[in-house]
Amino acid sequence: MTRNQAFTILQESGGIRAARIIIENTKKLSRIRVWFMARQLRHGTPVAKIIHKKWFYGLPFYTNRHTLDPRPDTETLVSAVISDCSAGFEPRILDLGTGTGCIICSLVKNINGSTGIAIDKSRSALRVAHRNIKTLGLHKHIRTIRTTFDTAHKFGERFDIIVSNPPYIAIGDPRVNNAATHDPAMALYADDNGLSAYKSIAKNAHLWLKDDGKLYLEIGIDQGPDVKNIFIQHGWNLQRTENDLMNIERVLIFSKAHP
Repeated sequence: MTRNQAFTILQESGGIRAARIIIENTKKLSRIRVWFMARQLRHGTPVAKIIHKKWFYGLPFYTNRHTLDPRPDTETLVSAVISDCSAGFEPRILDLGTGTGCIICSLVKNINGSTGIAIDKSRSALRVAHRNIKTLGLHKHIRTIRTTFDTAHKFGERFDIIVSNPPYIAIGDPRVNNAATHDPAMALYADDNGLSAYKSIAKNAHLWLKDDGKLYLEIGIDQGPDVKNIFIQHGWNLQRTENDLMNIERVLIFSKAHP
């Protein structure tokens, strides 16, 4: 099948932009493969899940059905951390629920001398993260551990920075779009109206953060007041908030409250 023929079929199934991205990122365009990708498009499969690649903060990341596709909103979290890191600061970073590894990889790529640990409870997600870490040449700087932030895991050290884009969608939320149905549920949904992951982090992150460290969290739309209250009740100080490109409150930055 020629590339023009493949483009026409894909365009009819998913539009010009989707067809262009798939053609540019697919080397072998056999008839069977093109028809299969067209079928995926008709069923609403995100392009990233079809080509197994999503760009994030200027870097390419492998993604599959076991991981949440990196989203532009999360770049706000990365930018917030980088803006706080002055020249010469070489932070140790802990990424809670790393998924593809896009957050910690983007940070280590952009903050000279930074290193860290990425955790996830999904063995399959960690395989994806490890692949991205290796592909980006960061295997000497980032270590992965299979564990959860729901328990007080002991890492043997404390960190300068903790980052997390935890699951925060309430089960049954009608605002979830079709693309999200192709992401793993454990990376999206949380109990307690979407707040359970924040409660676990607020409880346990004291053990992992240095006294002068900072905790950076992505939050969902309109979750700011609830998440702030959770952390303040667990002895955290709110340092500031950051809005995403749509001017929606997206990132909360906390520090430890000292007596």
